[in-house]
Amino acid sequence: MAGLVAFAVLLTLLNLLLIFAVIRRLREHTEQLASLAAGHGSDQNAGLPVGRRVADFSGTTVDGEAISRDLLTGETLVAFLMPGCTPCRKSLPELAETVANWPGGRASTLVVISGDEEKAAEYVATLAPVARVLVEGPDGQVGTAFEAAAYPLFGTVDSHGRVLRSERDPGVLSVVTPV
Repeated sequence: MAGLVAFAVLLTLLNLLLIFAVIRRLREHTEQLASLAAGHGSDQNAGLPVGRRVADFSGTTVDGEAISRDLLTGETLVAFLMPGCTPCRKSLPELAETVANWPGGRASTLVVISGDEEKAAEYVATLAPVARVLVEGPDGQVGTAFEAAAYPLFGTVDSHGRVLRSERDPGVLSVVTPV
């Protein structure tokens, strides 16, 4: 009987050790994911390539408007968001305010939402009244043309499609740079 009790105690201790190891590993993964989502992980330099001309792209906004690199006029504010991204959700009110006050209005803004239309509905409802909004898949043509590798991402491009600024905070863009 004593041997059976000792075996049960040993098995319980082994189980506890395994549980603690799994918990520790989960915490490490949570920290890594949070770091990546905040833009401090391996995608630290994943901003828009300042100075580089955006590759050709074309698409259609949620309102049915054609959009392409050649249709960009003046200094255009661009934003890249992804539903399910906590920093994207947190930046949404500030982005909506920045876009609403952007010189040139709706015609000088482009918001690209990477994800399916159903998950993007909240973003579309908030931003479509003040910006041109395009929803595309994760490997969409516009995101690829801009080399957007992290979310959220904000910037400006000139009428030739050259990236002027790249930011992780939309409020920083409210000060317009000379073209």
